[in-house]
Amino acid sequence: MKDLLSRYHPRYVRSLVYMMQASEYRVRDFLRWFWRVRDFLHVEQRKELFMTSKSLLCLAVGYGFLFILYALAIAVLVWGIAWWQYPVFLLIILTSPFILVCVVSVFLIIVNFLQQPIEYVIIRQVGQKLAGHRGLKIAIAGSFGKTSMREILKAVLGIGRKVAAPPESYNTPLGISRFVRTLKGDEDVLIFELGEYYPGDVRRLCRLIRPDIGVITGVNEAHLERFKDIERTRKTIFELADFLHEKPLSPCIASEKGGNGMNTGATFGVKVYINGENATARKYTRARDVLYSRAGTGDWRVEDAKTDLNGSSFILRSDSRTIRAHSALLGLHHVGPLAVAADVASRLGLPTGQIEDGIVKTKPFDHRLEPKTNAQGVTILDDSYNGNPDGVRAVIEFLSSLKGARRWYVTPGLVEMGKKKEEVHKEIGRELSRAGIEKVILIRNSVTPFIERGLQEGKYCGEVMWFSKALGAFAALPNFTVKGDVVLLQNDWPDQYA
Repeated sequence: MKDLLSRYHPRYVRSLVYMMQASEYRVRDFLRWFWRVRDFLHVEQRKELFMTSKSLLCLAVGYGFLFILYALAIAVLVWGIAWWQYPVFLLIILTSPFILVCVVSVFLIIVNFLQQPIEYVIIRQVGQKLAGHRGLKIAIAGSFGKTSMREILKAVLGIGRKVAAPPESYNTPLGISRFVRTLKGDEDVLIFELGEYYPGDVRRLCRLIRPDIGVITGVNEAHLERFKDIERTRKTIFELADFLHEKPLSPCIASEKGGNGMNTGATFGVKVYINGENATARKYTRARDVLYSRAGTGDWRVEDAKTDLNGSSFILRSDSRTIRAHSALLGLHHVGPLAVAADVASRLGLPTGQIEDGIVKTKPFDHRLEPKTNAQGVTILDDSYNGNPDGVRAVIEFLSSLKGARRWYVTPGLVEMGKKKEEVHKEIGRELSRAGIEKVILIRNSVTPFIERGLQEGKYCGEVMWFSKALGAFAALPNFTVKGDVVLLQNDWPDQYA
C-alpha cells in the first residue's frame, strides 16, 4: 500500500523527471525503469536531479498536467451529473499517475524529435572540425574499463605530448560534441570513449570522430539487458575495429626532440589494441591488431609484476628498451592497459624516462578501486563504479592476494545482466568462496540471492551478512571492522533498478 501511495505524492513528478535524466532522456529506458520500480519516494539515492533547462521544462509539464487533471476531476465532482460524477472522479484520480507517464513520454518523444535538426547541425560542425584536426585520435570501446584506459593513456602520453580527452563519461555524440567545441586545435592526441547502448552506436561515433587507432577493452554481459545476447554486444563494440580496418594506417606524431608536428613519413603500425585476457574479444583479432595483457603487448614483455595496497610495479622489456614501471593503480589487471600506454608512447617517440614518469603519474580513479584509510585504520577500497563481471573477477583476485588482513566484500550485485543474471551472480559467489574472503555483505535486491546460492555451492566458510539498504551497511561497518581490515565496496546499485 505504501508503494502504491507513493505514486500520488507531490514528489512523484520529480522522481519521474529524475529517472528521465538518469536514462539520458531515452524513452525506452525510462519506461523500462517505470515498470520496474515500486517506491517512487526514494529514487534519488545515488544522485540527485540536476536542474537543466530540459529537466525544468519536464517538471513544468508534469506538474502543469497534474494540475489540469486534478482540476478536471474536481470540476466533474462539482458540476457533473449525479449518477456518474463519483465514478469518473475516482477514475481520473486513480489513473492520474499512469496518464502522467504516458503524457510525459509523448512529450519527451516530441522534444527529442524537435531537437534532432539542431543536434544534426551541431554534430556535423563538430565532425568537420575533427576532420581538420591534426592530432592522433584514439577511440576506446568495450563493455568495461573504458574510463580507466582513457585516464591511463592521458596520464602517460600527457608527459610528452599535448593530450585532451572529454571529462567524466562524455561518450555520446552530443557529449563528445560539447568537448570538441572547446578544443584549440593544437592538441597532439585526442582520446575518446565510445558509449554503446544499442547496435550502431559505435559506428555512428566512429563516423563523427574518425579515429586513427582503437582500443577494445573487452566484451562481457554488461548491458546484456539492452543487447539481449553477447554476440550482439560483441558486434556493436567491434564496429570500432570494422571502421579502422577500412582506413589506411595512421601517421605518427614526430619524435624529434621538442617537435610536435606530424611525421608523414611514418605510420603508426597498429589498427586496434585488443584485450587478450578477454576470451570473447581475443577470438576476433585481425592483421594489424595487437593483443595486450598482463604478459605484455606487441614487442613488449612484462616481467616481475607485483601489486599490493601501495600500487603496482613491473618491468617492460623489448629488444631495444627497458621500462621500469611504478604505478599507484591497484591490481595486476592494470598492467595490460599500462603496457598499451607505454607502447603508444613509444610509437609516438617519447623517451624511456618520460614513459616511466607518465606511468608514475597514474593513480586510482574516482570510485574505481580507489583506496582510502579511515580514522579506525580500516582500508576502504571504493570500487562503486565497477559494474561488470570481468571487473568483479579482477578485484576479487586483488582482494585475495592481500594476505595478513581480514577482507570484506560488500555488494548489491550487478545490473543489466539480462537472462544471464542468475549465472553471473552465482559465479561471483563461487569466486568469493575460492578466494577465501572472510566476510561478505549482501544488499537485498533481486540478484543477491543468486550470489548467496553461489557461495553455498562453493562451500563458503566465511560469514555472510544481509542489509536492506547499502547506506545501512555503510553505517554499520564501523561497528564490525577493526584496524587492518580491508573493505571492498563493489558496485553501486543505480537508482533505476530494484
